[in-house]
Amino acid sequence: MEKLSKLSRSVKDKVVFITGAGSGMGRATAKLFAEQGAKVAATDKKLAAVNETVEQIQAAGCNATAWELDVSNGGMIKQVIEAAAEYYQGLDILINNAGVSLRTAIDSEDYDERWATSLSILLTAQSSSIRAALPHLRKSESPRIINIASTEGLGAIPGNSPYTAAKHGVIGLTRSLATELGKEGITVNAICPGPILTGMTDWIPEEERDIYSRRRIALRRYGDPEEVAHASLSLALPASSYITGVALAVDGGLTIRRG
Repeated sequence: MEKLSKLSRSVKDKVVFITGAGSGMGRATAKLFAEQGAKVAATDKKLAAVNETVEQIQAAGCNATAWELDVSNGGMIKQVIEAAAEYYQGLDILINNAGVSLRTAIDSEDYDERWATSLSILLTAQSSSIRAALPHLRKSESPRIINIASTEGLGAIPGNSPYTAAKHGVIGLTRSLATELGKEGITVNAICPGPILTGMTDWIPEEERDIYSRRRIALRRYGDPEEVAHASLSLALPASSYITGVALAVDGGLTIRRG
């Protein structure tokens, strides 16, 4: 039978570069893309952690390599992206996932330091990664940029303004570059995870998570990192060629629930 569709829903043999792949959502994303046949350049500041990710992927017979990368170092970003693109002979998908959450009140003594660190890792690193990846993405048949933002980029909670400001910035960066790079067929989208079971939420007692889920989340639970990974995969598909500039909330209904 003749195929009815012409757009591919496969990332097989696509080269994907993922930051912060040593744990949480980044690790889940690296595993998912590898399982779907992509060639994964997994990076993290903690080399031992990303090595563990890659070992798990390779043990399953999939293709991945580990790269040490501190995204607060712009020169290192360019160097590692160039090396990974050379190793895999190209680059199709960039996923800016690396993050940090440094909560602090506006009048805290450490505010300036935490502000600078948050903006460097959460926002400046994403623009630096995009700039370094662009020459390679421009050669791809289905170039994709996916920036991990947060529901904090759609709203706010007290005592977290550096993180919130950075995540609002990620959404702004995404929308602006979607308009700038659209003429080249490069899509730029953002994922906005809500409460997800990662290292960033480990400090919250289980009882408090349960109470919060019942009060605020439509699905009444925290999300799993793999659920965020699947959202990234969907936006990375060649078939998702007409989706750009989106800030997709993956939050179990957190942002829409009012009662």
